[in-house]
Amino acid sequence: MTHEALVERVRRQREELPQVYGHLDPDAVPERLALGPDDPSELGFVKGADRASILADADLVDLVVTATRLGDVVADAYALLLPVHGMRGLVTMLRTACREGVDAVQDAPAELRAFIASMEATPEWIDMDLVREGARWERIDAALVTPFVIRGAFLATFLNAYAALPMAITGTLSGRTSARRVKETASFFAATVLPGGVDRFGPGFEAAAMVRLMHSSVRLHALRSEQWDVGTYGLPIPQVDQMPAGMINIALISMKALRQGRTEFDAREQANVELARYRCFLLGLPNELLPDSPAQVLRVLQARAATLRASFDDATCGELVRSTLAATLHPDAHGAGVLAETFERSFSTVTFVKAFLQGDYDRAAAMGVRVSALDRARATTMLPFVIGRTLAARRLSHVPGVEKLVDRYVVATLERRLRGYGHPEYTARV
Repeated sequence: MTHEALVERVRRQREELPQVYGHLDPDAVPERLALGPDDPSELGFVKGADRASILADADLVDLVVTATRLGDVVADAYALLLPVHGMRGLVTMLRTACREGVDAVQDAPAELRAFIASMEATPEWIDMDLVREGARWERIDAALVTPFVIRGAFLATFLNAYAALPMAITGTLSGRTSARRVKETASFFAATVLPGGVDRFGPGFEAAAMVRLMHSSVRLHALRSEQWDVGTYGLPIPQVDQMPAGMINIALISMKALRQGRTEFDAREQANVELARYRCFLLGLPNELLPDSPAQVLRVLQARAATLRASFDDATCGELVRSTLAATLHPDAHGAGVLAETFERSFSTVTFVKAFLQGDYDRAAAMGVRVSALDRARATTMLPFVIGRTLAARRLSHVPGVEKLVDRYVVATLERRLRGYGHPEYTARV
């Protein structure tokens, strides 16, 4: 798909689904877009970033602006059936279609068929063998690292009021639901890296469909809310806002490659990149937002930050941050479970500040993320355990005759993590 075709896709949204996009001007520039040279943007918090060079790249800026207007027509159309089937009915039909095929759904709505068909249409630029290889490598991190950093990664999605408001409006990330959302996020990534997880009838395919339904239900609810002003916020949950979460692993890999003076990914990294690109495709992201070279990956992510107006609203962002920090994630709420959660919360929070706030503890404190000396001590204590096991698993995965045993251990650990996360619902309160 060319950039021009992506622009046309945005314009067609009004015709394909006027109930959702009919009142949205495809040429409007909402307040959230920081396109002026002096506009405060999220890139301003990144040390050494050259915002001027990004704004001077007209094609790149146009791409990001276009993606800021791009929604998810097929998933939204299915979510519009909520008054007819109820959320439970929509979820049941979608799960059945994912697990058994859409023909297994009695009187399957045309909207469901179109939704599933769009996910089944794997593009030619995806190498599924490489995707499966990427899953084999990434499940090591999903089993041994993700449980200790997922809270911090989730906090990173609340740093901007323009992007965070949809979830705040629906109340899906307040109180007890915060823990559920964090676990669902971890479950989604874990499901895609299980053996067979990315196959058509695998758990990752289903998890992606459920995430899209949840996003669409939140999008529809936000647009109907009196709190949502399209002139200020634009389209709720546009594809450009889903890009950072989908590409977080690619970004880390890209930074490592560039630090080492490499312009291309090595074989193992390319497999991880291919997995992330396919996972993003399942979530509805267009190819234009999914580059496959280290420099371009960071370039498009920086372009999103450079054009997103900086805004941290305590009533929105701060509340979401506080509720996520307070959430109980460990399945055992007593004894050893409490101790484990204490260490996890410290490790995840310190990791969040270092990875997403560039070690700026003052900025973190202003957001309600206070890191004590004890938190840092706990994180330091955990580092050999978390990183040591992961590095050992990676190295042993290269040893003939041992790699299968390592993979069995990793899969068993990941399945145990999934049981601890509980049964994901992927639904929003609308």
